Amino acid sequence: MKVEDIKELDGVSLAPASLEHPPSVVRHPSATFTLALASISFIGPLAVHLFIPVIPAVKIALGISEALAQLTFSIALFVMAFATLVYGTLSDRYGRRPVLLSGLCLFLLGSGVSAFANSVTTLVFGRLIQAVGAGCGVTLVRAIAQDVYGRNLVKAIAYLTMAYTIGPMVAPLAGGILVGAFGWRSVFGFAIGAGALIALGAYWAVFESHPPSASPSRGAERSVVRDYVVLFRHLTFTCFVLQSGLCTAAFLVTATAASSLMKEMLHRPSVEFGLYFLLYPFGFLAGNFVTSRIGTRVANETMVLAGSLVVLAAVMAQAGVQLFGHVTPLTLFVPGFFISFAQGISLPYAQAGALATNPKLAGTAAGVGVFMQNFAGAAFAQLYGFLADGTVVPLAQTTAMIGLLSLAVGAAPFWMMRRRMTDDGL
Repeated sequence: MKVEDIKELDGVSLAPASLEHPPSVVRHPSATFTLALASISFIGPLAVHLFIPVIPAVKIALGISEALAQLTFSIALFVMAFATLVYGTLSDRYGRRPVLLSGLCLFLLGSGVSAFANSVTTLVFGRLIQAVGAGCGVTLVRAIAQDVYGRNLVKAIAYLTMAYTIGPMVAPLAGGILVGAFGWRSVFGFAIGAGALIALGAYWAVFESHPPSASPSRGAERSVVRDYVVLFRHLTFTCFVLQSGLCTAAFLVTATAASSLMKEMLHRPSVEFGLYFLLYPFGFLAGNFVTSRIGTRVANETMVLAGSLVVLAAVMAQAGVQLFGHVTPLTLFVPGFFISFAQGISLPYAQAGALATNPKLAGTAAGVGVFMQNFAGAAFAQLYGFLADGTVVPLAQTTAMIGLLSLAVGAAPFWMMRRRMTDDGL
């Protein structure tokens, strides 16, 4: 992020979350605040991507099966998906700051338990606590951004998402170096150190942007279920969060398929897979860069539809080329670049549109958005796993389904916007 861009985000007054909860002091997000918020985005990769190189070492050290070794990794994804829902709702009721700091403390506790685990049961338990804590990261970062940045929300989310993207790029490499040099427990030591720095930055720089209710237990307080009903009764909100989930699913399915096909069908080494895989984060960063340049000059609905169209074009082009026998590393990964690019140009707008549905429930909306990304991605990746037969046919089937669904949910808000403009005579 450039200094001038941080300064552009600086100086935006904090608007009250609601008339019921006016902040006692109007705060202005400084460059330090922005950088601290961006650092919180690294908590997720510290729990998920940093652990990838640890799996084989844990399998040997603890003498466990492949299935149990994989469980120590996958449990973080599933737990984080559901934790995001809880964090969003809690932050709407009790304030962003205490919920955020509590989550960061849980992450540190879970990392400590994992570091000293001598059995798979203890390790899974530690990873579960670590994942519950890590679930606070992306959800509360988006909710706080919605509270603070106002008209610069899309640009802020784009930059914060770019910061999050750096984590998956460097975390596996860092984890591999640590495992090779100091053993698998050092990875959790690194997570503790990095997490402590992030927590200290959050404590000193991130102020409360959504003060809690003076009497959260009053009967007038909305129930959790009612909050979700309020959000999902808006078709635009539903379409925005579904489109985000489907874009993530397209990414995960193509990445998972590329991993297996590179080894089983093309007999290429893992190092080559790692090099080609860089096209995914580069595509996402390119899309986010475009988004940061466009800002609010284009409607959320238009950019979400554009992302859906790029996803559909990429997966259909990949299916067409590969079904005619042209299966190469480039036909596996170049479409992935454009799928990630589509995420980059649509995700910030889908998030901003979802958060704006009901500002009083921004935390809940952020939680639903992150949950949908994790859950839809895991569901379709598992669907591909059931269909996989060593050929490209299951990949084409699964991604074509995702692409068509993405187009449907991306087009609906755009059509509704155009109809409103027509009715208003614009």
